Amino acid sequence: MKIFNKIYINGEFVTPHGTETLDLFRPTTGEKMAVVTLADEVDAQNAIAAAKTALKTFSQTSKEERIAYLWKLHEVFKRRQKDLEEMMMDEYGCPRYFTELLVGGAVADFKNMAELLVDYDLEPTVGHSKVRLEPVGVVGVIIPWNSTTGFIATKVSSAIAAGCTCVIKASEYSAGQNELIAECFHEAGLPKGVVNFVLGKGAVVGNELTRHPDVAKITFTGSTGVGKTIAKNGADTMKRITLELGGKAPNIILDDADFATAIPQALFACYINSGQACVAATRLLVPKNRLPEVNELLKQTLATAVKVGKPQDADTTVGPMVNKAHWNTVQNYIRIGLEEDKAELLGGGLGKPDHLPAEFANGTFVKPTIFTHVDNKMRIAQEEIFGPVLCVIGYDDDADAIRIANDTPYGLGAYITGKDRSRINHLANQIKSGRVCINGAFHDELAPFGGFKQSGYGREFGVYGLDAYLEVKAIIG
Repeated sequence: MKIFNKIYINGEFVTPHGTETLDLFRPTTGEKMAVVTLADEVDAQNAIAAAKTALKTFSQTSKEERIAYLWKLHEVFKRRQKDLEEMMMDEYGCPRYFTELLVGGAVADFKNMAELLVDYDLEPTVGHSKVRLEPVGVVGVIIPWNSTTGFIATKVSSAIAAGCTCVIKASEYSAGQNELIAECFHEAGLPKGVVNFVLGKGAVVGNELTRHPDVAKITFTGSTGVGKTIAKNGADTMKRITLELGGKAPNIILDDADFATAIPQALFACYINSGQACVAATRLLVPKNRLPEVNELLKQTLATAVKVGKPQDADTTVGPMVNKAHWNTVQNYIRIGLEEDKAELLGGGLGKPDHLPAEFANGTFVKPTIFTHVDNKMRIAQEEIFGPVLCVIGYDDDADAIRIANDTPYGLGAYITGKDRSRINHLANQIKSGRVCINGAFHDELAPFGGFKQSGYGREFGVYGLDAYLEVKAIIG
């Protein structure tokens, strides 16, 4: 069992002022794996003070200096990539195939931002005036547990490129990953106070960051409910805020698609990260007259190609839920689906999967579940479940598919599969979503990422991500 009793402030690993502890349990087996000492408001205040002091000089560094720091971070994270992957699989339970994708993307974030910054004009001329793009200030980085390394790399690479300093509050359920990542930043040799890690509860450390007057910006990934609280808390000090929140992504399969390929692909698009992903394609929209065919293909895929098991195994597609509390949440939504009048359980259901090895009997595994004949008004179609639960919804025509796709409070991601590109483009233009992925495409490291509606506001990645950490000053005359 591991003991995590250090936080990282002003370039040093220090003992927290906070004394509350949290037990962490390995999601695959249920055994106690770590005890974490949680930071408190005082720790958050100390980290903010360190970041504020460091900002005085770091905000004045040259573009070339910041590019050098980003390349050094890329080098360190690349060297520690396997360690980060192993910790994520063990602590969180993400399957290997997706862990490698997420951590590999995090390593690339520092490289991408370093290359982008070379030609980024921080003093453009507009009209007869000079415009200065200046660092926004101290940034509070608040993230959940489902992609710790990825979220930190994306947000902090942009902040460093802009000349900002950071206080990071990762999830308390990601203590091991948090420690490893802090070690990477320390090894990269950033000036003291530029990046600080304070591991604690959102209601304690997170609230301090969102209310503190010396924090100029909050960048948050997480639930819509918490995002609304952060926006309210930050209003009094007029914080700049980026919110990347929940999703209920539609996946539209057009009638000209190759269903033998598209339907299995759609199931895996729902089950990415064991379904614990805001961009998971959890609503599968198919032509009503093809529902019987779709249902049969889904059942075949679920029976032959979806493996629940040990995250470290290369062929595992669905790992455990992060903890018992979240397992209970997913079970409750499956129960809600079973109680709906029209929804039909096509596969999966309540309880743990059959035929799990004995060592996983106390793990937080769920049955990958499919509901078909779902009405989009049902709770399982409207609310983010954050687990491997697919809702299959029939549509009449393209206009009906667009209506159903947009009939949700969310607008983070969407997917379309088909052959007629002009038809696809028409649908993509009509869908209210921050991203629309076509024919199996999933991610572009330089394209903007963020949400419409209650999926948040602001963008990450590439130029749009960097812009969010800069204030605009016009010098006229």
